[in-house]
Amino acid sequence: MMTSLPLRASLPSPRLILFTNPILKRGSENFAVSFWIERCCGKLMRTKYLAFLRSNKTVPIYLFMINENQVENKFDCNGNCRMSEEVVEMEHELVELRKHISSQGIIVQDLMTGVCRELEEWNQENADTNDTPLDPKVDDVQEEMDDPKKKFLEKIDVLLAEHKVEEALEALEAEERNFSGDSSTESSSYKSSFLERKAMLEDQLTEIAELPAVSANELKKALSGLIKLGKGPSAQLLLLKSRGSRLQKNIEVFLPSCSACPKTFPAALSRLVFSMISLTTRESGLIFGDNPVYTNRVVQWAEWEIEFFVRLVKENAPPSETISALRAASICVQDSLNYCLLLESQGLKLSKLLLVLLRPYLEEVLELNFRRARKAVFDSMEVDENLPLSPHFVSALSAFATSSNSVLVDSGMKFLYIISDILEQLTPLVVSHFGGNVLPRISQLFDKYMDALIRALPGPSDDDSLTELKETIPFRAETDSEQLAILGIAFTIMDELLPSMVVKIWSPKNENQEPGNENIVPNASTTTELKDWRRQLQYSFDKLRDHFCRQYVLSFIYSREGKTRLNAQIYLGGDGEDSQWDTLPSLPFQALFAKLQQLATVAGDVLLGKEKLQKILLARLTETVLMWLSNEQDFWGVFEDKSTPLQPLGLQKLILDMHFTVEIARFAGYPSRHVHQIASAITARAIRTFTARDVESALPVDEWFVETAKSAINKLLMGASGSDTSEIDDDHIILHDEIVSDSDDTASSLSSVESFESFASASMAELESPTFTDQES
Repeated sequence: MMTSLPLRASLPSPRLILFTNPILKRGSENFAVSFWIERCCGKLMRTKYLAFLRSNKTVPIYLFMINENQVENKFDCNGNCRMSEEVVEMEHELVELRKHISSQGIIVQDLMTGVCRELEEWNQENADTNDTPLDPKVDDVQEEMDDPKKKFLEKIDVLLAEHKVEEALEALEAEERNFSGDSSTESSSYKSSFLERKAMLEDQLTEIAELPAVSANELKKALSGLIKLGKGPSAQLLLLKSRGSRLQKNIEVFLPSCSACPKTFPAALSRLVFSMISLTTRESGLIFGDNPVYTNRVVQWAEWEIEFFVRLVKENAPPSETISALRAASICVQDSLNYCLLLESQGLKLSKLLLVLLRPYLEEVLELNFRRARKAVFDSMEVDENLPLSPHFVSALSAFATSSNSVLVDSGMKFLYIISDILEQLTPLVVSHFGGNVLPRISQLFDKYMDALIRALPGPSDDDSLTELKETIPFRAETDSEQLAILGIAFTIMDELLPSMVVKIWSPKNENQEPGNENIVPNASTTTELKDWRRQLQYSFDKLRDHFCRQYVLSFIYSREGKTRLNAQIYLGGDGEDSQWDTLPSLPFQALFAKLQQLATVAGDVLLGKEKLQKILLARLTETVLMWLSNEQDFWGVFEDKSTPLQPLGLQKLILDMHFTVEIARFAGYPSRHVHQIASAITARAIRTFTARDVESALPVDEWFVETAKSAINKLLMGASGSDTSEIDDDHIILHDEIVSDSDDTASSLSSVESFESFASASMAELESPTFTDQES
């Protein structure tokens, strides 16, 4: 790009012409006339030159530097090759222009010659004035021109007019070093003029630094000049302003393409922003050094740019509830934090600020994505056959698939796919810094999924007010095998599939870690978070398990009539006429024994390979029976009613039933400690109740009850047919179906009992049991 310099820069100074002519030194009047004539000649020459340019409109704008023997022509071809004919025409026009300028020079020379001749003749006519002393003003002017300070100022004026800022800066520096002013008026005036020139040079350097297309080298020279003039803070502000303006233009060019790559655009945007921050920090260090004042200003500018960057990400990201927004936010966190780690080597620590700015946005995206996931789980339980699930997940759930419950298997696959789709969007640094916000949301979603599965089981859920769960499961599990399949699916997801999916993201292999990402290795905090998260999953599964056990037990109790129904009436009889009345448990507990054995057989087929779950279910069912008996006020109200006759054998039978229940758990091989605790509490309460009614009874010793209970199990296992082939197996109780008739396998009565707390831990070695808090609603 060509720039035109002022024409006056190429012409001699009018004052130099005036005082180099000896004829014009005669008087102030001559000086004024000659100075006026020279100015007229100069204006005439410039007018002629401009007129010539206007008359040749086809000629581009050129910069002509006029010397004695040549005219230098500079032009910009704008990167295009000119035709040879155009070159010839241009040369011809330049020749014509040279001729025109030469003629104008002759005219000016003739004019000057004529003026000097007229002045000489005029002086000769006034010869009597030759002896007159020169005007003091003229002497002052001559002295002024001879003053080196004034010459210096004129030299600076010429350099500034020609935009030779480097030479002007050097001259000012040299003059400032040699200057030794005093308090006189002349020195004060010179100092004022000197400072005025410095201000003019500062303005020119500032204009150069503010040019939109200024090169890095020119910008550095301009800033260095300002620093030499003592304007370091202003120079740094110009540097930051220039880099900020350049970054803004780059971003404006980039933003229209964001819609084409919604997931990855934060990576490109962060590269633009942080590379500019790095470049500016490096340049500032090279130009201004390590001065804390300049360093703090760079840090403040970088923080402003990061705030602007985060705002741009939010404004141009996809809708927050989409999976693309989650991926974009994760990439933004990952790349931005990596760049911040690189900037720490330059003294900039911006990671904390970045995390503070990004946290609200990322949490919003996570929350809206999990809301969308919840709706996706509940809207339809159908699953696409082409879902990209791991073969391990598919095979693990397909083991529970039958013709009647394939919908439930599909629902499990869909749930896993939704969780997997969310987890795959997370990057290692997102997991490291925001994993504590992701895990609780996964557990909440799993909890809602358990609520949906509860709807597929017989009986009401704990909370009928959840409208989002209504009609979400287009399937009802009626048979034992279908209900156990639901528990198997939920247990497999909770205990195997979901943890393996999460741990894979939370604990990447060391060889896949990127440099600088050592903090993503699971530490004590991460391990604690994972343990707490698995504990929450266990609690959610316990809700499903307890609902199954409660409705199963209540169906068993209330579906029976007569002597097989568990109530207080069965302990009011007993006159000793039945020889087996005092050596066998009551009929309801014999039926319970048969029911548990029947369920154990079905569970062995449906929950194949899930021995841990089988034992947990059988133990929980046994506990549920005792918990119901312990909290059933109608049952104890009969004994406390003074109008009801009580018999000593009734208390003995009740205690025998409790020992029998404990022996069932012990011989079946599932945890019996908590069963023993509840049975002991029921026994103690029964003894207190009967004693309060003044019912005297000589109870046998505890060993008698234990041996009688074991003997009863042997008798029941041998069966009424007299077969001696049945025996007690340490893993499962094998019972002939004809011992106790119990053909009602369907659910009838609805439970009004709230859920129990979990009694079993996740440890396979020993399943601990906290105190129950079961209450009547």
